[in-house]
Amino acid sequence: MATDLHRPRWRTAGAYAGLTTLAVVVLFPVYMTVVRALSQPRAYVEAGQPPWPVDVEWDVFSRAFSEGQFSRKFLVSAIVTIVIVAGQLVTSVLAAYAFTFLRFPFRNALFLVFMATLMLPIEVTLIPNAQTVRSLGWLNSYPGLVAPFLATAFGTFLLRQGFRGIPRDLLDAAQLDGFGHLAFLRRVALPVTRPIVASFGVIAFLAAWNQYTWPRAVVNEREWETVQIGLKTATTVSAEQTNLAYAAAIIVALPILFLLIFLQRQIVRGLTAGAVKG
Repeated sequence: MATDLHRPRWRTAGAYAGLTTLAVVVLFPVYMTVVRALSQPRAYVEAGQPPWPVDVEWDVFSRAFSEGQFSRKFLVSAIVTIVIVAGQLVTSVLAAYAFTFLRFPFRNALFLVFMATLMLPIEVTLIPNAQTVRSLGWLNSYPGLVAPFLATAFGTFLLRQGFRGIPRDLLDAAQLDGFGHLAFLRRVALPVTRPIVASFGVIAFLAAWNQYTWPRAVVNEREWETVQIGLKTATTVSAEQTNLAYAAAIIVALPILFLLIFLQRQIVRGLTAGAVKG
């Protein structure tokens, strides 16, 4: 009996030990990035690259921010990211609702064609989209940075899966009460699928904030560079200033880190919604 009572404790202790080990493995590269950022490069190499800071330079983050001109780059990236996330949320919600609740010819075939666009990497559409942006005179502008990403098939698919969990009878009952499609979407569908919408918003934010290839193709003026372009530029510094590159990487990652910390519960709930139905 005593052995049976202690067994769950051992299992819990083993689970915590395993999770702690995984956390250390995942966080160790982040820790070493902070160490390399704080350490004076030459002194750190001469000390044998230990897992602790050497000849600490506490002003490295402010220097990286000012020398990399990240204030303007953060503004550009923030505006671009917000517009892209808002656009993808609106278009994905409306498209997912249409594919779920509306009846129209060739709905399933159109959805398959819509989803097939997920198989096209950005390299396939990069040149045609860049030529279109150039012909419209949108180089070095917010429209050129955001226009190709205002809609996404992935968001439509994810939200459609959430809407499919809403009984059709609920829509019929709402229509009997005088609700139109927009009212049903706003008052019923969106509140029910809020975790999925939130998780997709986080995913869209990560993708928009981390963009490099597309901004590099449509930006050739320094004032329109995003943080990822600035980070790439920071990595080309001399060996005597490599800690500035590590500091810049940490600065650029901070918005993502804060977002994941504060919205981790919504992300997990959204991505696991419907996984235990049955």
